[in-house]
Amino acid sequence: MIETATFAAGCFWGVEAAFRQLDGVISTQVGYIGGSVENPTYEQVCSGRTGHAEAVAVEYDPSRISYDELLNVFWENHDPTTLNRQGPDVGAQYRSAIFFHTPEQSAAARASKEKLEQLGKYKKPIVTEITAAPQFYRAEDYHQQYLEKRGVTHCRV
Repeated sequence: MIETATFAAGCFWGVEAAFRQLDGVISTQVGYIGGSVENPTYEQVCSGRTGHAEAVAVEYDPSRISYDELLNVFWENHDPTTLNRQGPDVGAQYRSAIFFHTPEQSAAARASKEKLEQLGKYKKPIVTEITAAPQFYRAEDYHQQYLEKRGVTHCRV
């Protein structure tokens, strides 16, 4: 049974690349989630007026990779303490968020965030949103596997 996980952690190109390389990930697609405009364009999302986050929908096989493992990759590949910002990218579209699809994902996401806070992994508070996944809108084709198409492995900040 294939499941879906959706994460927002800044510019979706690098986030997608981090997940695509994992054994057990069947497919990824970048897109927009959590806003007020139906089927937004990249330009609309970048304007900051739609409320969407750039995000990656990850289809995975839970018999090969767990949701907890996906959460670990999410936390390790961005700074969850910066509100509406990742590196030089600023705006609500670059916010840190986990969009859960099941009650089990919600519980796992909240537990992983709490564990990181208890361990004191970050000097500042974690600002990552954890919310039910609303409609996901697939981004334009030229954004899909953007870094892979250019022979680049990541754009970590």
